[in-house]
Amino acid sequence: MKSLILVRSYHHKNTLKVAEVMAQALEADLVDIQESGPGIITNYDIIGFGSGIYWGKFDRDMLALIDKIPSDKNKKVFVFSTGGMGSDKFNEFAKELLSKKEFNVVGSFACKGFDTFGPFKLVGGINKGHPDDEDLNNARDFALRIKKMVQFQVPS
Repeated sequence: MKSLILVRSYHHKNTLKVAEVMAQALEADLVDIQESGPGIITNYDIIGFGSGIYWGKFDRDMLALIDKIPSDKNKKVFVFSTGGMGSDKFNEFAKELLSKKEFNVVGSFACKGFDTFGPFKLVGGINKGHPDDEDLNNARDFALRIKKMVQFQVPS
């Protein structure tokens, strides 16, 4: 079972921190989407897509990559994000895009991240110190659950 984490993280590297602990738990390759293209997923069984949340959505470059990758109903995928709200609801659009491409979406994770985007910049940001140790432990646990679940799924 070969795993890949695709990530787009820039402002404070919040999502990268989460991606690193997930990659370690899954023994996955970790790739910034700026250094890859849609063909990168070919040799992987499990693929994680991680992004910061901007105005309620995944990064536009990550969404564009998802749009370009070829459909594959045999691939297991999950999404994860960091943002000012730390809410899983902002992952829904990316999950829907992946489902429409016939990927098997096996999970979603979100946690708070230090956020100085948009109006939060005026007040010095919110969630300073996030993702913290608890957030990262939750991310690791999520990745381990995904790994265990996928190992026991019957191939389609």
